[in-house]
Amino acid sequence: MTELHSVVARVTERIVARSRDSRARYLDLIARESDAFADRGFLSCSNLAHGFAAAGEDKASIATQRGPNIGIVTAYNDMLSAHQPYGRYPEQMKLFAREVGATAQVAGGVAAMCDGVTQGFAGMELSLFSRDAIALSTSVALCHAMFDGMALLGICDKIVPGLVIGALRFGHLPAVFVPAGPMPSGISNKEKQKTRQLYAEGKVGRDALLESESKSYHSPGTCTFYGTANSNQMMMEMMGLHVPGAAFVNPGTPLRQALTRAAVHRVAQIGRKGADFRPMAHVVDEKAIVNACVGLLATGGSTNHAIHLPAMARAAGVLIDWEDLDELSAAVPLIARVYPNGAGDVNHFHAAGGMGYVIRELLGAGLAHADILTIAEGGMADYAREPHLEGETLAWRDAPAQSLDDAMLRPVATPFLPDGGMRLVQGNLGRATFKTSAVDAQRWTIEAPCRVFDTQEAVAKAFAAGELDRDVVVVVRFQGPRANGMPELHKLTPPLGVLQDRGHKVALVTDGRMSGASGKVPAAIHVTPEALAKNGAWGPLAYLRDGDLVRLSADDGTLSTTADLSTREPAPPPPAEIGMGRELFAMFRAGASGAEQGASAMLEMAGL
Repeated sequence: MTELHSVVARVTERIVARSRDSRARYLDLIARESDAFADRGFLSCSNLAHGFAAAGEDKASIATQRGPNIGIVTAYNDMLSAHQPYGRYPEQMKLFAREVGATAQVAGGVAAMCDGVTQGFAGMELSLFSRDAIALSTSVALCHAMFDGMALLGICDKIVPGLVIGALRFGHLPAVFVPAGPMPSGISNKEKQKTRQLYAEGKVGRDALLESESKSYHSPGTCTFYGTANSNQMMMEMMGLHVPGAAFVNPGTPLRQALTRAAVHRVAQIGRKGADFRPMAHVVDEKAIVNACVGLLATGGSTNHAIHLPAMARAAGVLIDWEDLDELSAAVPLIARVYPNGAGDVNHFHAAGGMGYVIRELLGAGLAHADILTIAEGGMADYAREPHLEGETLAWRDAPAQSLDDAMLRPVATPFLPDGGMRLVQGNLGRATFKTSAVDAQRWTIEAPCRVFDTQEAVAKAFAAGELDRDVVVVVRFQGPRANGMPELHKLTPPLGVLQDRGHKVALVTDGRMSGASGKVPAAIHVTPEALAKNGAWGPLAYLRDGDLVRLSADDGTLSTTADLSTREPAPPPPAEIGMGRELFAMFRAGASGAEQGASAMLEMAGL
């Protein structure tokens, strides 16, 4: 076995030490839950009868515990292209379960909102906290104690993290995540990006923009750019929660159905009563979390996971922070370039060697833990292989020994960049994430007078009026989790990109989010502490004024201003908006932790 890289080993040891008490409490809880609820026999006859009353031909098996009963938690809806394929999954999965003497029931559904639909509008302010709502709904689905295993159907941005958090509270059960795959490729990403910028400049109309977007997002399946949804799928592979190689196989194909069938069979095989018990609590440990971090960095994944990873880890009693990510980033090279970090999408990435190639490279260089418990029998080594069909039989073969497209994938020895491209920047304006892998290295340091805004709509108006046509650091504050739910600010990307293309030095500083779909403009995002006061303490961004000199540098890890903030009063925040259900999420905003701790009210109030 390859020796583990010294930085990966050091960061892992630090996380283990930091998490010793919280992890022990979690595992004690799971042991108690297993003792109390692992056998449906504790349910009264009335309780049990309610649980299988509508189970049809599976009634007898569930009543007598003839085989494992799998709880399906689904994020199906047919507005979300990524989740539309899940509509027929439960009936198929019940058939697949019967093949191995098991049963399956839909334990419950969870919300599945699309950030692509709500982007730039009021609904986006529900997005981040939909993760907490999903975790709560997962808990409601599984609290009936009818199940011996979990099959979790989710793909997109907040949905997978929410499912992970909720399912980990039932970690005495085995869990398998079941993806549905990306849609086939549409128009090129460069063409799509060009049309967006032309629209921002007023050079094409809405009809041209809609035609372009419709050619990009055109069928069932996950959006093909490497944003949060596809980063989720990568991480489920790196953590050993998928059937190996399941992440990026297109929907509606025989191979996709075979992988779903294998997932059902596997969750039935790894239950408590079998010879290969693999409870989720022991699959998701400190090493698995580090593997997810490493995969994120090696592939240039979504910066949203600087928030989601700490939250998912906390649910398993594991404590990580941005310094861990920063130190790992310095050691883990960037070996994939997938749009928006490159020209090709996830289908091109998959064709070039995909996750099998990435995992083999990382294991071979000692950059990932090979010795974690996974749902696959052979551990992480199985994830360095790729699935295929031999006739109608699912089989695995070694992933390509060499990249089939070195513009998409490269070996660790000759990477695109020597580091993973996710830097911690900090100073008298707080701590933030800077995704360098998407930004030209010549733009990693920007120092310019700032222009301060409280909304992205105000930025758009200033851009249209020509007020930003200069070197400028655009500061958008009061966008944190406590202020308005920390929406993504993608409306900023086209105008800021136009300013940069005009030759100006431009940067963005915000306590909001930009995610893996953010582009080429240098940005300090997730600034913490956020501007809005918590316990009477305002964040530094609340004290900035137009014209203050701001320095953002990934080269030396700086986020600072020369202005004396101590002499000022904080700017008043805009009034809290209501409508589109935002008022119902007030409790989530009020109790939210900082971005670096996962931006979760639920975990914070639970003391996790």
